[in-house]
Amino acid sequence: MDENTLKSLPPEQQVAFLKEQLLQTQRYTALGELVGTTTHEFNNVLTTIINWARHGLRHRDDATRDKAFEAILAAATRGSRITQTILGMARRRSNTMEPTDLRQLLADTLLLLEREMNKYHIRMEVAVEEVPPVMANPGQIQQVLLNLLTNARQAMPRGGRLVIRLHHDPGCEFVDLQIRDYGTGIPPEILPKIFDPFFTTKTGPDASGKGGTGLGLSACKEIIEAHRGRIRVESAVGKGTCFTIRLPCAATPTSSPSTESAPSTVSRSQSAPAAPTFARLANGELPIEPFSSGQEGSLDNVSS
Repeated sequence: MDENTLKSLPPEQQVAFLKEQLLQTQRYTALGELVGTTTHEFNNVLTTIINWARHGLRHRDDATRDKAFEAILAAATRGSRITQTILGMARRRSNTMEPTDLRQLLADTLLLLEREMNKYHIRMEVAVEEVPPVMANPGQIQQVLLNLLTNARQAMPRGGRLVIRLHHDPGCEFVDLQIRDYGTGIPPEILPKIFDPFFTTKTGPDASGKGGTGLGLSACKEIIEAHRGRIRVESAVGKGTCFTIRLPCAATPTSSPSTESAPSTVSRSQSAPAAPTFARLANGELPIEPFSSGQEGSLDNVSS
């Protein structure tokens, strides 16, 4: 749309169009950052394949060659998953809602960020339950996940622990996703402002080249509310921050009642990265320590 056509529209349509353009720009910015990160990871995959191929050529015995072929197959499969996830993210341009497997979307997103998290010594613990599909736009929700996970990483500049939980209560029409870091936390006087457009506490790019525009969290809030969901935050200085996203279930869940009625069963998604940083949490217990009284961020003042 050219500038003259835009000016001819009513103010409400102009705002809606500009918001959509802003979301598209942020999506491509995130994609560009991920391409840079995953290029290094893909180079590691190729290095693994080359080294094991050479090892197999040097040793003629069947046992060594079988081991080399298995390592090559595992590395090639991982490389394929990385490229397919990037391509999938690039193709998700529509604004349509569809039943979405949030477990798979989370696993794909963690795969893209695994190298960055390892580089900055972030230990991720993932508690993923069987949950029904949510009615969502996969590309937009992945954009939210990337933003919140990157913010969590930046809140722990010296490394730390990041806990992710996906949960669904039987009988409830929503799925909850929690992202909890044990980082610097957000001061109580700033907490009510974090979803305001252009508000940021970041003074410039960090070591990874990612700075703050003040648009990431405001875009997250708009996306979640457009999905008829909720996003809320709790934080305590020196203890960390927990974002909770609540998304509505799809009208016709494809998961079986038996899986939905067992919220205490926790398992890592089969397609989740099998790296040692992704620790399986037993018995459905999420070790998120509660914030002390008086230090909890007011949920009602942050997001409706």
